[in-house]
Amino acid sequence: MEHICDRRVLFQGKMRVKNQRRRVLKSLAASLFAPAFAWAQGTQPAVKIAVIEGFSGGNANGGEAVFRNLVWAVERVNERGGVKLPAGARRLALERYDSKGQIEEALSALRSAIDDGAQFIFQGNSSAVAAALIEAVNKHNEREPARRVAFLNYSAVDPILTNEKCSFWHFRFDAHADMRMAALMEVLKDDKSVKSAYLIGQDYSFGQSVLREARRQLGAQRPDVQVVGDELHPLMRIKDFAPYAAKIKASGADAVITGNFSNDLTLLVKAAREAGFDGKFYTFYGNALGAPAAIGDAGVGRIVAVADWLPNVQTAQSDAFYQGFRQRYPKPADDYVHMRMHLMVEALAQAIEKAGSLDAVAVAGALEKVTVNFQGQRGAMRATDHQFQQPLVVGVMDRQGTPGVKFDVEGSGYGFRVVKTIQPAQAEMPTSCKMVRPA
Repeated sequence: MEHICDRRVLFQGKMRVKNQRRRVLKSLAASLFAPAFAWAQGTQPAVKIAVIEGFSGGNANGGEAVFRNLVWAVERVNERGGVKLPAGARRLALERYDSKGQIEEALSALRSAIDDGAQFIFQGNSSAVAAALIEAVNKHNEREPARRVAFLNYSAVDPILTNEKCSFWHFRFDAHADMRMAALMEVLKDDKSVKSAYLIGQDYSFGQSVLREARRQLGAQRPDVQVVGDELHPLMRIKDFAPYAAKIKASGADAVITGNFSNDLTLLVKAAREAGFDGKFYTFYGNALGAPAAIGDAGVGRIVAVADWLPNVQTAQSDAFYQGFRQRYPKPADDYVHMRMHLMVEALAQAIEKAGSLDAVAVAGALEKVTVNFQGQRGAMRATDHQFQQPLVVGVMDRQGTPGVKFDVEGSGYGFRVVKTIQPAQAEMPTSCKMVRPA
């Protein structure tokens, strides 16, 4: 019994020493890593980012899809310790503001976001909304220099936004409509099966610019192609595209050229399929949000889409990125991933760290010089007009498993095979921007 008691005393003594050692190590770790983890404990305020988007209304699915991308991109920054600033690391925090896809709602959301302390504004799914936000941000920053904000745009592609309406406070991370159209024309110009084209789009600034540029570039690249239809329809208000599909079929068009997105694209291609239209669709957004599933086998070899990136670009880094997204969002309906939104968040994090500050002027100054390398994708901001320069790819819809189609879209069984890659220098276009920078 005495030996047992001795062993117990010895064991208890050793445990006390181990516990003391553990407490010392914990204390030392806490002191060493306190600055890096202070934001996790709430001692460092978050960097507030307001996402002003249509989370309800006709393009609600597009708004939610965008938000998933932004959430994952922000999570990645925060997982590596947030953005590093002299006073300590800060996490990024996204806050949602529903614009319902309407300009007045978006302007009201901007005011609320700034009042809530937002330092950066994200928006994209409407060029008309983006134009209004640019003007409002310009006025706010002039009026209240102590609360200035920067506006990062991931999808609003009306060329005017980085031309006549360019602003020091606005940065576009998507290729604008004329750049996208030029990329599509790199494929269409060699498509000798197309002798006639039907142009159709949404009746607002972006849709109008797409059709205008389609006419111009067809005249330059394929003057032999006859335009047999040219019309605009109300934005997100058409429930039945059968009358439009009937006109497309009756026109004898070999191809449709459209910038339509979300339900306006899905319903259009579905109606065209049901009408028996067997021509091609040259699209800006035919690779996502229900369009491939809506047209099915009829779209194989016939749906052409331009993008900044596609899942089937076939590099190891791209594959890993895409598979990581699918692990984060495993539901097939959530499969909407766009590389540019991730490049945008990486660019913002890099610019904040480069500026060493959250001051809008300092961060904007760093953003206009930023170069981003992420998962094999590279892009750089052009300081002249704040138009991001990056590669573009054009893909053609095909069945999953065919050569070049490793991944499908939204569980549809169809994916997009890359048929053309346009390097940044080739995609770049001149600008008429007259940038005014703060004194």
